[in-house]
Order: sequence, then structure tokens, then C-alpha cells
Amino acid sequence: QVQLVESGGGLVQPGGSLRLSCAASGSIFSSNVMGWYRQAPGKQRELVAIITGDASTNYADSVKGRFTISRDNAKNTVYLQMGSLKPEDTAVYYCNALIGARLYWGQGTQVTVSS
Repeated sequence: QVQLVESGGGLVQPGGSLRLSCAASGSIFSSNVMGWYRQAPGKQRELVAIITGDASTNYADSVKGRFTISRDNAKNTVYLQMGSLKPEDTAVYYCNALIGARLYWGQGTQVTVSS
């Protein structure tokens, strides 16, 4: 059984920063690919960033240069450092983990960028 718990969301002004955390428990290993997705109201869930077991990363074009994904394998935690936030970054952010052929999801954390 794998559980993912996101935290760190909230309300932030445009141009501000937030750091999201995703704490994983259960049968998860440092080699597993993990990622962050987001879903804005009325829109489909979209990829934000992923990180592989060897710390290779990939980002959506819309967040390149502003967001950084990282992982601390000792803590089974993945982070998403978000900077230069824009109103269009407003969404529920979800963490996921690919273990074998199965995707596990967290419950999501709300990020609202507004003045």
C-alpha cells in the first residue's frame, strides 16, 4: 500500500513563491518516478514536473525556469519549489508515483495565486 500526502499549498500573491511537499509511505523506492500534476477549474489535469530515480527532471513549458522539482530519498519526500507565480498557476496540485505499472495519487493541495 502506497500513500502520498501533499502539503504546502495556500494563497500567494503574483510573483510570490511556495514550496509543495509530497510525503510518501509504503512500498516506494528511490528508483520510482514521481511527479507533480495540477488541475485548474474546468480544465484537464496536466503534468507540471517529473523526477526519475536518478534525479533527471522534466518540466511543462509553462513552468520551466520558475519551478523546480526535487526529491529527498532518505525522507521519501518530493518537493516542488514554485517561484514567480502567476494567476494562471492557480490549481489543485497533485503528487503521483509510478510503481511498477500502477500510478498512485495524493489527495491534492490547493494553490491560489491572487492579489
